[in-house]
Amino acid sequence: MARVCAVCGKGPSFGHHVSNANNKTTRRWYPNLQAVRALVDGAPKRIRVCTQCLKSGRVVKAPRGKAKAEAEATG
Repeated sequence: MARVCAVCGKGPSFGHHVSNANNKTTRRWYPNLQAVRALVDGAPKRIRVCTQCLKSGRVVKAPRGKAKAEAEATG
């Protein structure tokens, strides 16, 4: 599974570790992804979303329980 946000598409960034001797080796910074049950096309689905999308409200979390999900979808 790719380390990419399902909403905004944010992926890893690249850079260097720099030692005291100024040796540079490649490293990666990964986005802070969380597995969330979210509503995708009206149905709950498990997706990986970055925390910035969660905090900004770009993701609608699915309600817990099957009865609640059906009640909210119909009413």
